[in-house]
Formats: sequence, C-alpha cells, structure tokens
Amino acid sequence: MDWVARYLDHVRYEKRLAERTHVLYSLDLQKLSDYAKDAGLALEAVQASHIRRWVSQMHSGGRSGRGIALILSGWRGFYTWLGREGVVQSNPVQGVRAPKAPKPLPKALSVDDAMQLAEFSASPEVTDPWLECRDAAMVELLYGCGLRVGELVGLDVQASNVAKGWLDLESGQAHVFGKGSKRRSVPIGSKALAAVNAWLAVRDQGLKVCQRSLAPTEQSVSTEAQNALFIGRYATRLTAQGIWQRLRQRSLKAGLATPVHPHMLRHSFASHILQSSSDLRAVQELLGHANISTTQVYTRLDFQHLAKAYDAAHPRARKK
Repeated sequence: MDWVARYLDHVRYEKRLAERTHVLYSLDLQKLSDYAKDAGLALEAVQASHIRRWVSQMHSGGRSGRGIALILSGWRGFYTWLGREGVVQSNPVQGVRAPKAPKPLPKALSVDDAMQLAEFSASPEVTDPWLECRDAAMVELLYGCGLRVGELVGLDVQASNVAKGWLDLESGQAHVFGKGSKRRSVPIGSKALAAVNAWLAVRDQGLKVCQRSLAPTEQSVSTEAQNALFIGRYATRLTAQGIWQRLRQRSLKAGLATPVHPHMLRHSFASHILQSSSDLRAVQELLGHANISTTQVYTRLDFQHLAKAYDAAHPRARKK
C-alpha cells in the first residue's frame, strides 16, 4: 500500500494544509522513501537508528540544521499518522533532533529602503499601467499590513463563505486566513487603501481582455479568477511564485541593492513598528504569532538598529 500517497491526501483534504506545505511534504517524504529504498527497507520498518544515519548524511552533505529540522518535522508527522492507522508501533523520528545551528536574524529593509520601494512608480512608457497599479497595491499590503505571501494570494475582492481573506475598505481592515487556520484582522494604512482603490479601478480590465481573447468553444473566466483580488494577465489568481518574481523585479527597478522577497517586507513591517513603538505585544497581534517568543526575534533587529545609531552618533563610539 502506498502510505505516502494516502498521507498526502490526508494532509490536503482532511487537515486542509496550504498547497505550498503539501508540496514541501511531498518532497520530504520522497526523500524518506529514497533513503528507505536504498537501505532495502519498507517505510514501516524504519527505526530511529536509520533516521539518525540519514540525518548525518544530510548534514555532511551540506544541509543546514534548520533545513533538516523541517524535514524531520514532516517525517515525524507522517509516522505519527502511521501510528494512528495501526501500521507502526512507535515513531522512529520522535527522539531524533536536527543538528543545532545559529538562528539567523530575519532580513529586514532599512526604513529608507522600504520607503524607496513603496514610493517607487514605474514610468508608463516602461511598464503597463495595469501591472503598475497591481504591483504597487501588493507592495503596500505586504509592507503596510505585514501579510504573508500566502495571505496576500488568498485575498478575494469581497467577503464570502468561501473566501480565505478579504479587505474591508470601508473600515480599513484586512481579514486574512493565516498559519494554523487562524483568522486575524489588521489595519490598512491610508497609502495602502489608496493603492488598493487604484488597483480595483482598473482590475476588471484584465478580466475583460481575457474574456474577449477566449475562443467561442472555451469556457468563460473562472469564478475563482473573478473572486481573486490579485490576478495575472491570463485572468487567473496570482500565485506566490508570481508575486516573488514581480517583487524582485520591482525592487531592482527601484534601485535597491538587494532583491526583495515578500517575507522581507513582513520582517520590515514588524521591525519598523517595533522601532517606533516598542510594543512587542501589538507586533505579535499584527503578525498573528501564537507565541510571543516568535516575535521576540525582532527585538534583536531593534537592538541592531540602536547599536548602529550609537556607533554613528556617540563621541566615544566613533573610531579615530
């Protein structure tokens, strides 16, 4: 029996995990299957000693401790499920830990760089105004609301019983469906509201162009595309990969030295609010962190900001 396929169906349809998480689980379990096959083992026969050996192989092959920890988490969940199905008596991954690695700080933009990106506007001669309005709205929501890229992708034009997220422009709030299937609401700033309204004013042009391009025998634009807040040129919901690519291109056009990815704007959102307010609990709520220890990493970023200010300004800190 293909236990991996059954488990992946379980996490997709019963646990309703995000598509990206499902893909990562698939890759991790394929790696487990390959290791077991090379060792001449059925997945049900894997023991803790085998898991430790494979962890050592991954580590010596250059895989980071954090990467191994994520893989082990996927394997652990798989064997927990096998235990509930009565296939294995114990979880071979339960006592195995990944090699320790220093926890990297989140990469955040400086305030000046974040403002440079948010205020960037491409010339109409260079960029389609339709794309410009869309991309500007995406940047404002990522940086202005601290949204995850998956939360941005899931936004619909309006609330419904199937919407994963939507914007209430009248009250100035974004309602999103975050990690752990938790809903949260975050305020939308005036700049983000203006950018979203500008995008909504031209958004349907893309749907109309696509509708006209369809052959008579083809189906009309899908309901999914009609509901999505952010759509691509072919009137489909914009994907996380598409947002990564557009944001990278936009940051380079804006003159930033480092290509920007969506989570960098989320980190910048948290770091800049903490620098101004020092309210860790508020940042926790805005980010949707279940545990404040997750949010506390931004205090390290805040200290770096203070240390740089000290080094630059204090007479006893400056080198001769």
